[in-house]
Amino acid sequence: MFIDIVAILLSLGLLIFLAYRGYPVIIIAPLVTILAVVLSGGALLPSYTETYMTNAANYIKTFFPIFLLGAVFGKIMDMTGAAASIAHSIVRSFGQKRAILAVVFACAALTYGGVSLFVVAFAVYPFAAAIFKEAGIPKRLIPASIALGAFTFTMDSMPGTPQIQNIIPTSYFGTDAYAAPLVGLTCTLLILSVGMWWLERQRKKALLQGEGYGSHHKNEPEPIDEKTLPSFWLSIIPLLLVILFNFIFSRTPLSVRNWYDPTILENTYGIGDVGTVVSNWSLIIALTIGILAAMLINLKKIRLTLAQGLTTAATGALLAIFNTASEVGFGNVVSKLPGFSAISEWVFQASDNPILSETIAVNVLAGITGSASGGLSIALELMGSYYLQVADTMGISPELLHRFASMASGGMDTLPHNGAVITLLAITGLTHRQSYKDIFVLTIFKTAIVFLLAIIVSLFI
Repeated sequence: MFIDIVAILLSLGLLIFLAYRGYPVIIIAPLVTILAVVLSGGALLPSYTETYMTNAANYIKTFFPIFLLGAVFGKIMDMTGAAASIAHSIVRSFGQKRAILAVVFACAALTYGGVSLFVVAFAVYPFAAAIFKEAGIPKRLIPASIALGAFTFTMDSMPGTPQIQNIIPTSYFGTDAYAAPLVGLTCTLLILSVGMWWLERQRKKALLQGEGYGSHHKNEPEPIDEKTLPSFWLSIIPLLLVILFNFIFSRTPLSVRNWYDPTILENTYGIGDVGTVVSNWSLIIALTIGILAAMLINLKKIRLTLAQGLTTAATGALLAIFNTASEVGFGNVVSKLPGFSAISEWVFQASDNPILSETIAVNVLAGITGSASGGLSIALELMGSYYLQVADTMGISPELLHRFASMASGGMDTLPHNGAVITLLAITGLTHRQSYKDIFVLTIFKTAIVFLLAIIVSLFI
């Protein structure tokens, strides 16, 4: 049994190390999977073709439309200048005295409206750099400010957010994007309050030391001609449409839940519980409407570059979903290995309460993989049905399972090897040494808040 456990831990360690070193997960995930199977004495080819590939393909089948439409929506918002207009308007309206809060709110507005995290970072950075320089705030605090607005509460806590971390649990628990709104809003307020307290504390500390914005920085953005940007009110329409129609098609009499005969869905398409697909269907429609609206903002401007932009978006979506699907395939193979039973007793059964157990499992796996969606998908693929069964016997709402799974995914995922963190630092021209400390503190705060809420909720159910 010892070698079986070592096989899994060694493969996980290599996955983390190689991903951190920049090797593509699409390639290294099957390689470390092979290593784990060989060391465990398992059947190599069946493990790869029937477990790894089958589960990776199932994940792609379920979530590719969301990845693709989300990437296209973000790219169109970027190409038309709508994302930049929203960021500029929010940052300028808050002013120098509230520069950090302005950046956080700009990121939050874009993320909650359905714009991908990477597009948000690109759109907000030029205006963040300008207002931080004017206010004399160290540039090293920009990544943490963007992370607080884009990588935390609007990614997984706020009810209705269209980010993939809030959509994945719907397929496992039959919930929708608005699950457990009170818990989600409580977590949102706590994260925002504690995160802003820390960043303002760092700003004041730097001010007392006379640090200022700094000089000789890399990747300083070129000034953007504000006159070329569309108006704020026009730019925000696509975001509002995504939010509005996602709600309409999820939780009103017009919900896609009521569009088709349940008998036909089950007999023809194998959909026994329409609740498992409602969030996907509603978000597909909402994002499509948002894309069309975003294109109409400045169709003349994007007409000549639309093909190139769509190609870039599609390429990014393919890379993102194949990376996550590769991790899902890896997790499913690992779950079939002999050593997994011992590890699962520690990770998945750390508590008799499914909410606490789920929170621990998702957070640990998100930290291991360096991916919120990857860790979340692996945990729910392996244990989602178990958590749902236990919760049902204890009278716990599936909505709570959804919300805590989603919130837990956005915790230790932002360790140094996280792709979003690496990309954010590259965009801003900063290094881990310069800026990661504050991102890590926010990571600890986020993780602690979710665990605290999980413990409190567990005491009252």
